Amino acid sequence: SEYTIKSCTLSMTASGKYYISILTEYEKEMESKKIENVVGLDFAMDGLFVDSEGKKANYPKFYRQMLSKLASEQRKLSRKKKGSSNWNKQRIRVANVQEKVANQRKNFLHHKSKELVTTYDAIIIEDLDMKAMSQTLKFGKSVSDNGWGMFTSFLKYKLHEQGKQLVKIDKWYPSSKTCSSCGQTQSMPMNIRVYACSCGLHLDRDVNAALTIKKEGIRLLA
Repeated sequence: SEYTIKSCTLSMTASGKYYISILTEYEKEMESKKIENVVGLDFAMDGLFVDSEGKKANYPKFYRQMLSKLASEQRKLSRKKKGSSNWNKQRIRVANVQEKVANQRKNFLHHKSKELVTTYDAIIIEDLDMKAMSQTLKFGKSVSDNGWGMFTSFLKYKLHEQGKQLVKIDKWYPSSKTCSSCGQTQSMPMNIRVYACSCGLHLDRDVNAALTIKKEGIRLLA
């Protein structure tokens, strides 16, 4: 009852489904939470992220799972006369496959972001240029599939609602090359999956990067 409706937007998807989005305005007193539990997330091309606790998101790769079905439906579409009744029916089938992938991705990202926001007071990530990464030939589909940009947007607003913080460290910060124990840096080609340092640290490279991101984020918070 305290909300004021500002606008309503009606939209239609490619498959013909209608949605209405209602924008409301309300006042809420925000209280900053005391930061006690902090986690660092290292972006993972094939699984969304690895956190500083050593846990993986295990993203299911919805797009790649549906790739053969989508290609099959698109081939059928290409063989039909554009604008015909059969072409339109097949166009909707293609759109339904694409929408299913998008909905599966969004649902997974909502659940995963809520889980993190409920557990931690501050989440540290790298400020990555996802558009540039997706244009890289080797990583294009992987970056597009896991929806990191959408995931970080979900984290941001969910943390804000609870008075918690999302901290982004500089994208040029050498998190993968820096030892999370002593701070030394070394070259780390992509094919090397274990970070071994002269100080004695021997750790999965992604977990080490997440720990380094966490340490840098705590420094920024301080």
